[in-house]
Amino acid sequence: MLSRIWSAAVLGIDAIQVGVEVDVSAGLPVIAVVGLPDIAVQESKERVKAAIKNAGFAFPMRRIVVNLTPADLRKEGPSFDLPIALGILAASEQADPHLLGDHLFLGELSLDGSLRGVTGVLPIAVAAKSQGIRAIIVPQENAQEAALVEGLVVYGLSSLTEVVSFLSCPQQFSASVSTQPMVPSPAMAAALDLADVKGQHHARRALEIAAAGGHNLIFVGPPGSGKTLLARRLPGILPPMTFTEALEVTRIHSVAGLLKGKGLVSDRPFRSPHHSASGPSLVGGGGFPRPGEISLASHGVLFLDELTEFKREVLEFLRQPLEDGYVSISRTRQSVTFPAQFMLVASTNPCACGYFGDSVHPCTCSPRKREQYWARLSGPLMDRIDLQVAVQRLKPEELTRSPGGERSAAVRQRVEAARQLQQQRFAHLNQVNCNAQMQSAHLREWCGLDEPSRTLLERAIKQLGLSARATDRLLKVSRTLADLAQSDALTTTHLAEAIQYRTFDRVL
Repeated sequence: MLSRIWSAAVLGIDAIQVGVEVDVSAGLPVIAVVGLPDIAVQESKERVKAAIKNAGFAFPMRRIVVNLTPADLRKEGPSFDLPIALGILAASEQADPHLLGDHLFLGELSLDGSLRGVTGVLPIAVAAKSQGIRAIIVPQENAQEAALVEGLVVYGLSSLTEVVSFLSCPQQFSASVSTQPMVPSPAMAAALDLADVKGQHHARRALEIAAAGGHNLIFVGPPGSGKTLLARRLPGILPPMTFTEALEVTRIHSVAGLLKGKGLVSDRPFRSPHHSASGPSLVGGGGFPRPGEISLASHGVLFLDELTEFKREVLEFLRQPLEDGYVSISRTRQSVTFPAQFMLVASTNPCACGYFGDSVHPCTCSPRKREQYWARLSGPLMDRIDLQVAVQRLKPEELTRSPGGERSAAVRQRVEAARQLQQQRFAHLNQVNCNAQMQSAHLREWCGLDEPSRTLLERAIKQLGLSARATDRLLKVSRTLADLAQSDALTTTHLAEAIQYRTFDRVL
């Protein structure tokens, strides 16, 4: 007898509906799985067999053929355990098949028949709704995640026995409802407040500008000057994510297996990979491509501490995602695209010994050694960093006194006001949400200069040797400074302050 059931496979952060066809016929007792299954899907044969027996059902000792369609799409992971088991039970007339046509099933089976959570449930739920699937049955652990999709009925069940009972009498089961608000709340990192930072007024101002316009930022200074302390307080002054942004971040985390039963990710991501990270771990990859750190940081912050300790070839992988806002990963059988709209925040010492320009410790590096140290960062990469900030050692009186700066909440209010201006400005554009994402045509429209400002910019380009890209980013920062001042026009004041944050262009 033949049975058909719906499941799904994840491709990037999207999903494709997969049909599971099971045929039970006379012949030697064997299970064959076809349709490009990976090792985990092949191993499901043994898990399914044990789960069916231990759940109290009879495993048919006949020839069983499982076909996963479309046949040219690679299937991976243990999420096909449940649909394969249900297909076998339906084909052997031990489960009611009438709901299999308009419901979607996924879940990993333990040997005792209980259901375990799987990854990628949110994109699968989104795809199920778009394909007209009426309801989705998932492990209880994934119910909150799937329930985020409005208009889709979600049932979180705990065992194979429960799923079979559901097929017989669905009215006895209640659908899962998301317990999270549909609008995410702002990140409130109470333990990481800007009020804890002593001194560093210039660096604090740079953080505010970066948050207001979505700009990339690097801190350069001696050890112990507070570079990491400052960077970790950036999420606390960023505006809250929109529901669309939160849903995309949650989909990425779902595919990466980081949700662990949680629902909507409401706080902006903050990722801080170690400097030993490889290129694929940073941008994503693998035989079946998975999102890397830059995608996990999408709509949030990617913090690279000790930037010059990263391998240069690894840092070069960042150039295209920083410009385009996404990363494409191509493999022999498939190509996937992951979002990568992140803010890059980095920190580094000014030289190998760390004390070049320090007022207390003398630098022991030769000019040649300092040149080699900065050569680890390419000019094109630094071009893409809008704000380059020197962080100085704190004075003794600053160290001994209590911090007296503004709290993150007050700074965030100004940031949100600037972002609201940008949302109004870019309301008719699809891919532009903040000043850092403007293209050349947008600069001509919203970053016009008067004659004194143009003269100042030309002088800065000549003295700093700015490239066309660096010049565009200088104008974007100027636009953000004008937004923070609630000004419609760019002035020489905004441009002059923006030029102050390109001080390291002369080093490279």
